[in-house]
Amino acid sequence: MLAGEQPMSSLPNGPSGAARFFTAHQAAVVEAATARIAPGPEDDPAEEGHPGAREADVTRYIDIMLGALDTLEGTAPVIFAGGPWSNRHTPGPDHMASFIPLDPVARIAWRRRLTGWRQQYQQGIADLDRLADGDFTKATRVEQDRILAGQAMDAFRSLLFEHTAEGLYASPEYGGNRGKSGWRDIRFPGDVQPRGYTSDEVERPDGPDPLGDSGIVAEVLAFLGGL
Repeated sequence: MLAGEQPMSSLPNGPSGAARFFTAHQAAVVEAATARIAPGPEDDPAEEGHPGAREADVTRYIDIMLGALDTLEGTAPVIFAGGPWSNRHTPGPDHMASFIPLDPVARIAWRRRLTGWRQQYQQGIADLDRLADGDFTKATRVEQDRILAGQAMDAFRSLLFEHTAEGLYASPEYGGNRGKSGWRDIRFPGDVQPRGYTSDEVERPDGPDPLGDSGIVAEVLAFLGGL
C-alpha cells in the first residue's frame, strides 16, 4: 500500500464487499485491467448478455485472496473452502462458507505464494499507471489494450489472466463469480452434492463452446501474444 493511501474498505467507491488489501485506486486499476481481459457488456457491446470481470466481481476475488496473507496464522484463513457441500441445491447451511485450517507446511507455502503475488500486483499496478502516463483507469480502452499486450506486462498479464479466470468461475465463497454469473453464462449448475446430477442433467449439453468460435480464439491468442 502506498504511503498516505487508505485501504479500499474505508473508501466508498471500491468494488462491493469488504476489502482487505487494495487501495481504492489500485482496485480501480485492477478492475479496469481485468475488464479488458474478460469484458462484459459495459466494456464491449458485443458481450451483451455475457458477464465479464466487472459483473463477476473479479477484483474482490483477487483482493480477498491477497488479503489472506494477513490471516494465515488464524484458525481458518480464506484459502480452502470447506465442505462437503454448499446449500445451492440442498436446504441447510453453506458448509463451503466455512474455511478449513492449514497445516504448518501449507501455511509456509501459502505465505511465500501470497507474498510474491502481492509484490507482483503492487509493481504491476504501478507499471500500468506509468505506461498510461499516470492513471491506467483514465486511458482509453484501446490504449489499455495496447499497454496490457505490451512485452513489459507479459508476466503480470499472465498472472492477471489466471486470477481473472478464477474469479469468474470459482465457487462464490471465494469472493468472485458474483451471483453465480460466471456459472450461469456457461450453464454450469455448480456443486450439486448431496443430490448429485439427474440423468437429464448428465445428458444435457453444457451449452455453447466458445472454443468453437475461431474468431474468439484468435483474438485471445493475439491478446496474449500467442500469434
